[in-house]
Amino acid sequence: MKIGPLLVISLIAGLGVASTPAVTQQSQGLRDQVVGTWSFGVAEVTAPDGKKSFPFGQTPNGILIFTADGHFSDVKVASEAPKLASNNRLSGTPEEYTAIARQSVASTGTYTIDENKKTVTFKIMVSTFPNSVGVSEERTIDKLTADEFVNTNPNVAGGRGSASNHYKRMR
Repeated sequence: MKIGPLLVISLIAGLGVASTPAVTQQSQGLRDQVVGTWSFGVAEVTAPDGKKSFPFGQTPNGILIFTADGHFSDVKVASEAPKLASNNRLSGTPEEYTAIARQSVASTGTYTIDENKKTVTFKIMVSTFPNSVGVSEERTIDKLTADEFVNTNPNVAGGRGSASNHYKRMR
């Protein structure tokens, strides 16, 4: 008869231990959840008039990395970005360079997370768009799961609207 209560207590204890990882994951802060490597899916810009555009195309390439010590690296390139006819990155035509500059951007720096506002702020230290160096850019965190991260830039350069950026966690 003593085996019954002992078995029940063991099962309850086992269930508690088994559920601990799920509870821990749910109780992680946004900063802990965002750390890792993310594959860039798409950037969808919504203009003030509601019109949608895709500055990197609808099937872009890219990666976003968040380190645990507060650094980030972000690269976005349109899959349609042209190759240089010269096959030498130092001797493209003005038209080729213009097309590449319009269809790609890369930056690195540090980031902070505001748990209450659900935002990530990028402090840009290096960028292929030099005007953003030294700038802090805040994004809203719209969705953050184990596999998906969506953030919105509420003020795309030049007042073109807002950009929703979609990423999938890389494994």
